[in-house]
Amino acid sequence: MKTEPTLDDYRKSLGTDFAAGLVVFLVALPLCLGIALASNAPLISGLVAGVVGGLLVAWISGSHTSVSGPAAGLTAVVVAQIDKLGGFEAFLVAVILAGVLQIVLGAVKAGSLAAFFPSSVIKGLLAAIGVILILKQIPHIFGHDPDWMGDMDFQQMDGKNTFSELIATMFDIHAGASLVGLVSLVILVYWNKTPLKKTGIPAPLGVVVLGAAASFGMEGMSELWAIGSTHSVQVPVTNGLGELAKSLPSPDWSALGQGPVYVAALTIAIVATLETLLNLEAVDNLDKQQRVSPPNRELVAQGVGNMTSGLLGGLPLTSVIVRSSVNVDMGAKTKLSCFIHGLFLFGTVAMFPGILNRIPLASLAAILLVTGFKLANPALFKQMHKEGNNQFLPFVVTVGAIVFTDLLVGIVIGMAVSVGFILRSNLNRPLRHIVEKHVGGDVHRIVLSNQVSFLNKAAILKTLHEFKRGSQVVIDASNSDYIDPDVLDLIHDFETNTAPAHDLKLSLAGLKSHYDKLDDRIQYVDVTTRDIQQDSSPEQVLELLKAGNERFVNAEQIMRDPRRQIGATSDGQFPLAVVLACMDSRIATEMVFDLGLGDIFSVRLAGNVAAAKGLGSMEYGCAVAGAKLLLVMGHTRCGAVNAAIDLAARGADPVEATGCDHIGGITDCVQKAIDQETTITEDRTSANEAFSDRVTELNVRQTMKEIPEKSGTIRRLVEEGKVRIAGAVYDIRTGRVKFLD
Repeated sequence: MKTEPTLDDYRKSLGTDFAAGLVVFLVALPLCLGIALASNAPLISGLVAGVVGGLLVAWISGSHTSVSGPAAGLTAVVVAQIDKLGGFEAFLVAVILAGVLQIVLGAVKAGSLAAFFPSSVIKGLLAAIGVILILKQIPHIFGHDPDWMGDMDFQQMDGKNTFSELIATMFDIHAGASLVGLVSLVILVYWNKTPLKKTGIPAPLGVVVLGAAASFGMEGMSELWAIGSTHSVQVPVTNGLGELAKSLPSPDWSALGQGPVYVAALTIAIVATLETLLNLEAVDNLDKQQRVSPPNRELVAQGVGNMTSGLLGGLPLTSVIVRSSVNVDMGAKTKLSCFIHGLFLFGTVAMFPGILNRIPLASLAAILLVTGFKLANPALFKQMHKEGNNQFLPFVVTVGAIVFTDLLVGIVIGMAVSVGFILRSNLNRPLRHIVEKHVGGDVHRIVLSNQVSFLNKAAILKTLHEFKRGSQVVIDASNSDYIDPDVLDLIHDFETNTAPAHDLKLSLAGLKSHYDKLDDRIQYVDVTTRDIQQDSSPEQVLELLKAGNERFVNAEQIMRDPRRQIGATSDGQFPLAVVLACMDSRIATEMVFDLGLGDIFSVRLAGNVAAAKGLGSMEYGCAVAGAKLLLVMGHTRCGAVNAAIDLAARGADPVEATGCDHIGGITDCVQKAIDQETTITEDRTSANEAFSDRVTELNVRQTMKEIPEKSGTIRRLVEEGKVRIAGAVYDIRTGRVKFLD
């Protein structure tokens, strides 16, 4: 599988990646500032983390669409650790050490932890982020922007405060911002449905440009319409790169002598690693090309990024879901988009902060709101509901928990619910109880699950004690990889004491490799023996064939051991039925009726006609081998029947038309069935399936009539009630056998 893009790939995707990177930059800029503010850290530290995530982590990471930067989910951790360490400079040392730990985690393959998170939880994470984006951005669409940067903690949310802000918005609507926000929404929704799509300009970029133009245009108007600094992006203004470099905080290396710095580093590493792995899997699910990012390499990339960010005075970073979602939504093809977003963060903040400060917050809020709706689309909730409660309930619990707590707490709650459903399912269904209809009688097959723990002991014991005296029971562990010792002791005790006391015929399969005291042994009979044949009536055999075909159609065939059946029939066979079938390769009689080797005496003749040699085989099967039923079985779209139909329609001589010297023995018999069908007068050719199927059935009935007329042996057996003649037609499309009255 191709994982790394080539130079040609980067060249082809440059236009799309550039546009995506620009829009991600516009979203990332206020996020970087807002997260720094919410973390009680210098604003510049958030920008440093964003630049490092774009310029450095993007190239080390194996992900094509993930964007790294300061994470809102870490704000609570950052605030607490800065306070414990007594300052931001000491905290930077913890960030550097956390990066080292992440590199170690990547080296020891800890990234595989991501595979243990259920898809319902991952989808819940995405939907929750979408819900949070929608709820958080609605106020800003209408110009309600109190401390907007501090409100950018998208992955931590107080439900009460958020809904109070929605209510407050109704009393604090800014006309100018509302106009820009609502127009931006309309543009984003309808952009691709208008000629604007042909311009090649991405809708979010068009919204930002129009928003900035509107901000300039409304300048000088009344306070109700003018979009001032309180409703626009706020970027710290510096005089060039020199002043910017001087403003960067430096690590306080003396903190290495303090124990709390190592605790802080471990905390940051664990939280950042979990958030990265969760976000990485979620972003891979969004990727339109469904590429899989290597998680261990991602941990190394994040570790290098955190070391660098700490050295330069930046916040800890992770793979971040909001920016990554926007990146995917904009059609990013390669990691070049993430790098471009980093370039814009670095260059624009350093050189042109004034221009960015004219972008209305309402424009960015509209972009994020549309992104949120795509993540929390109602269709996703409907799809999860259709998948059943085992998927839907962990999904909605994860959504609710993340919305009303924070990302990591919500994930833990969602995981707990998901694991609860897994345990419940495992407790309720540690086994499958299948009743098999063998020729020797009903067999109760207890199929153990893949993993059988001590929690399953009660359910297994309850099932084993439900059988009536004389029942045939099979405990089948063929598909089990692990069986708890307590369960093995239970089975051993059941075999040694309970089964003999209740006259149960117990068979064991697949247990020898799990327990020295248990040996695989089969006691039930799944092939016809002389006793079974003698005790069976023609009516019972017919019902057995009907039940077997029903299992075949429903793909519920009985489990059999062909090697054991070969041994059981090596000294002779005692067929229950003789089946006169067509020579067509699709009619494997034992398979069609789900029977074992030797249960059927097969006679196969083209057109299943009552030819002389076929009669000899049928007589032997019934009179000598002892079969109780003679079944004549035709099938739809029969080649022999269709050939006879077409030859009759043309009035051709069969031998001359086909070059087969003995084909008349078949066509002459089928011709009788053709002559009997008088209801269909038009298109009496094989192309008419209704006519062909009708002739096939009449041919079966004609053969059923001719067999006792031509064979005195079979006629005598029928008259004595020892043999019954029945007819059937096999449908080659469905596999179902229609038994004729």
